[in-house]
Amino acid sequence: MRAYATAQLIGGRDNQCDATAVYTTPTGTRAYVLLDGVGDRGSVREWTRAAARRLARTAARRGDAESGLRAVYAAYQAEDLRQDVYARDYAPMAAAVVVVTAPGKPMTVAWAGDSRAYLLVDGTLRCLTADHNLRRVYPPCKTYPHGGNRHRITSCLGSWQTDQDAMDYANHPAIETATVPAGKARLLLASDGAYEPIEDNGADLRTYLHGTPAEVAPDLVETAVAWAGNRPDNATVLVADLA
Repeated sequence: MRAYATAQLIGGRDNQCDATAVYTTPTGTRAYVLLDGVGDRGSVREWTRAAARRLARTAARRGDAESGLRAVYAAYQAEDLRQDVYARDYAPMAAAVVVVTAPGKPMTVAWAGDSRAYLLVDGTLRCLTADHNLRRVYPPCKTYPHGGNRHRITSCLGSWQTDQDAMDYANHPAIETATVPAGKARLLLASDGAYEPIEDNGADLRTYLHGTPAEVAPDLVETAVAWAGNRPDNATVLVADLA
């Protein structure tokens, strides 16, 4: 039985601009990737799919999530289109999260944007990422109980920003990372269209993580789209059982 599964629904959008990819090297190092494309255009859909495959391949071969994401981030950042101050905001971009597992080594996580990685260990679910969006920059307070706009991301794959640019604007680097001890666990990668509706309805994500990955993944996205209101976002998840 395969140890991972993905599922996605288009929601109320015209294009499915989320993408997932998994790449495994001959030595058993594996990268799991989820990208959430910015916008709703066919060009974004195609770019995101290619970028997800590129990121998974690079991160797995380098054996480290941060190294892989930084390499691919820098390659897109250097493109002429993204250096053109008048054109770069229209270039395809995506919130990105990548997780790399390797035999005998800790799990590494890297992200740019608000796609999330969760880890379920012994019944405890922990979010491994911290969103790159305006709600993080302007958290809820008495005057503004909802905080900043959570749909305005402050970093993403395909951006022209350096780490310092992101720090100056949002007080976080363009790419953040985490390291987690290896062990038996269930990994969940989710786009905001998948996790937000479930959280907004006060449900516990843990209750949707029982069953095989092939059972869990479609249940999560179906629930998210059903609960998302009049115009659901693309909803995408990747669920993996880690040894």
